[in-house]
Amino acid sequence: MLRWAVIFFVIALIAALFGFTGISAGATEIAKILFFIFLAVFVISLIVGLMRRGP
Repeated sequence: MLRWAVIFFVIALIAALFGFTGISAGATEIAKILFFIFLAVFVISLIVGLMRRGP
């Protein structure tokens, strides 16, 4: 999922470079959403992993 966020971020940068602001804004929003989903899943899996391990 992080890979997709990076891909959409690169697409946004390239679109912004060529002046396609609508495409750039859309790709940026998709990249942000995917990044935050990745971050949430990562934190949840960290917590679950720590709980399973136990003392």
